[in-house]
Amino acid sequence: MKKFKVNSIFAAVIAFTAVNTNADTLKIAIAGPVTGPVAQYGEMQVIGAKMAIEQINAAGGVNGKKIEAVLLDDVCEPKQAVAVANRVVNENIRYVVGHLCSGSTQPASDIYEDEQIIMITPASTSPGITERGFKMVFRTIGLDSQQGPVAGKYIVEKVKPTKLAIIHDKQQYGQGIATEVKNYVEGAGFEVVLFEGVNKDQKNFSALITKMKSKGVDFVYYGGYHPELGLILRQSREQGFNAKYMGPEGVGNKDISTIAGEASEGLLVTLPADFTKLAENSELVNLFKSKNEDASGPFVMPAYAAVQIIADTITATKTEDTVINAEYIHKSSFKTPIGEVSYKENGDLNSFKFVVYSWHADASKTALAD
Repeated sequence: MKKFKVNSIFAAVIAFTAVNTNADTLKIAIAGPVTGPVAQYGEMQVIGAKMAIEQINAAGGVNGKKIEAVLLDDVCEPKQAVAVANRVVNENIRYVVGHLCSGSTQPASDIYEDEQIIMITPASTSPGITERGFKMVFRTIGLDSQQGPVAGKYIVEKVKPTKLAIIHDKQQYGQGIATEVKNYVEGAGFEVVLFEGVNKDQKNFSALITKMKSKGVDFVYYGGYHPELGLILRQSREQGFNAKYMGPEGVGNKDISTIAGEASEGLLVTLPADFTKLAENSELVNLFKSKNEDASGPFVMPAYAAVQIIADTITATKTEDTVINAEYIHKSSFKTPIGEVSYKENGDLNSFKFVVYSWHADASKTALAD
């Protein structure tokens, strides 16, 4: 993300929180990448959570208290996420929206669970986060184990490649979603001729592209984020490798078009359903538009929903006790911009919808299938 955009987010949140610095506020940490290569996703989380907080505060707050947003930058790095989580503990913040990257969310959630801090991630899709029986950890997004089969089914039924390669970034999220796709397509009888990892922040993919060309690969699934895939797409075009590509929500944002240019045209992407298309969200979408903010990013409405669930819970229970409120979240349902939300015992949503899109070089997208 360009530097001025990162600074604008800091400025917006500083301005936003400055009026709510008295002791009688409900602090909610918004934890995720404000800086670094995937800061655009952190921006989605911030604008969604910030809008929810503004709307709740305008309506009187939560049991008479205004919500105060505390923006914390983990740069999508596990070690920094642990530092952020410790800061949350030290500042006696009891509620967190975030983290965003699965590899950061998992170690941070260990701390939140131990300290009885409620965390709702609007973006982390790795099943491992909620496989540990924690009581304080929730999501407002689906799982790799849901998204992977959506991608796999489309590959098997619509693409029907002859030589399939699956590449990932060796990270918890990227490798996890790539493995889910691999398991699905192999279960349907398709051979994966190459399953290989690349390095985060890698810049040169010539050797990988040469290997895929030598194997006759005509379709590539990539598990990871947009900075690496954008370069792979661009370098594939430059080297005359014309296989079709597909990736998860971690690649579906405008920066991949900036990096890859025309090579991003026709990229297949699985993303959460576009909640801006729901009739009941029209007024909310217009509020985002009035602030020149894009509500269609995959983590915007889930972040809004995360804040709303926290506020609705505290309003209902009339306490900020996180143990009581975690129990309430587990047993309740919530009407949110992502639909009716209810939870499984492990903190996963009972249902969530992913959709296959065709990406365009101008950063627009067209829904294909779900």
